[in-house]
Amino acid sequence: MSFTIYPAIDMRGGKCVRLLQGDYDQETVYGDSPFKMAKKFADEGAEWIHMVDLDGAKDGKRVNDASVIQAAKELKAKVQIGGGIRIEEDIVHYLENGISRVIIGSIAVSNPAFAIEMIKKYGSKIAVGLDAKNGYVATHGWLNTSEVKAVDLGKRFADAGAETFIFTDIATDGMLSGPNVEAVRLLAKETGKSVIASGGVSELADLTRLKGFSKEGVAGVIVGKAIYEGRFSVTEALREVDTSC
Repeated sequence: MSFTIYPAIDMRGGKCVRLLQGDYDQETVYGDSPFKMAKKFADEGAEWIHMVDLDGAKDGKRVNDASVIQAAKELKAKVQIGGGIRIEEDIVHYLENGISRVIIGSIAVSNPAFAIEMIKKYGSKIAVGLDAKNGYVATHGWLNTSEVKAVDLGKRFADAGAETFIFTDIATDGMLSGPNVEAVRLLAKETGKSVIASGGVSELADLTRLKGFSKEGVAGVIVGKAIYEGRFSVTEALREVDTSC
């Protein structure tokens, strides 16, 4: 199975930012233009770019979609988008404007029947985002924690036809403390589907470690803060997973 690097662009107030453990009060601004950042990543060789509308996630509606659509239309890299996607119109809006994959997260917990309907209708163009605190799914920009276990929800959506999951361990997100590899492997094992890891990557060795489980379904990793803080570049990350066994 191939292993993909997804450089991340989190958008808030039209800027490129990062939050610490999803805390909106702990924000660092890394750029004034999400599109320019996306272009930089694409120019460095990224085949996919992961974009998140933080305003949308919090407000429950699309806010920063213009930057996402511009990236999808003007860059060679494929784009996946999450945040603020609550109704089918949001999904259609993005897919009709060139986005390759739409991530449904909070709505998958609050309205699983709708999520299953969308998975069956749009197939591989839908990814299910499972953001977890201590194994339980968090929703609405990580402001709320549900009573649903990420693995249990993942199995339900896998049974409905979901092919791709994005698993974020909120405890590690933005902390540069290393990814929660075991939780990612568990989700891949229990669902039998592709899982993209998110949160905690701090060094190139983390990428190599995750790629080592690609045969188990760990299909890629989303990298944000490590790139922004200069730990390594997109080019170096791509080279690392291309050369590692």
